[in-house]
Amino acid sequence: MHNFSSSEIDFQKGEGLVPVIVQDVNTQAVLMLGYMNQAAVAQTLAEKRVTFFSRSKNRLWTKGETSGNFFELIDLQLDCDQDTLLALVLPKGPACHKGTGTCFGTENKGAFVPYLEKVIQDRRDNPNDASYTSSLFKKGINKVAQKVGEEAVELVIEAKDDNKDLFLNEAADLMYHYLVLLAAKGYSWEEVMAILRERHQ
Repeated sequence: MHNFSSSEIDFQKGEGLVPVIVQDVNTQAVLMLGYMNQAAVAQTLAEKRVTFFSRSKNRLWTKGETSGNFFELIDLQLDCDQDTLLALVLPKGPACHKGTGTCFGTENKGAFVPYLEKVIQDRRDNPNDASYTSSLFKKGINKVAQKVGEEAVELVIEAKDDNKDLFLNEAADLMYHYLVLLAAKGYSWEEVMAILRERHQ
């Protein structure tokens, strides 16, 4: 995950604290800026969830501890001066306490897939009779896999024509059913992204 030792971090410049830039690993959007002390770095690495040192509360503070909007840690990087950290994360909801995707008043446009995945997983874990997604899970893995196959064929058929609207709608249907299949198998979008990132290196 990280390629440095905690002892390499220069905490002295900031009187025991270093700034931490938090970035969405998938969208590259900068979500927020926080601070860490040695204990926050250790807890973040141990729990794989970003923990800051709150200057106002004078204590460790795990992002999402009250809202559930955690930052799942993918990687932690140290800058060339060894006094600033970059946390690459998978956000589990809005980054800002005001409900926006970032703390800079902007939305994290690419974060919809993880959000949709969370909704799908909720439909799996808390079935709702009125939910199409819940009905798919109820029918079992064979039906879910069959739907992915059907949507893939429909997308291929639309690819041969020049109707943008129909093609994109079939692409969305395939993506949705693909996420349902991942959830039915107990896997996550991030696990797929991790393989793609590894292949890209």
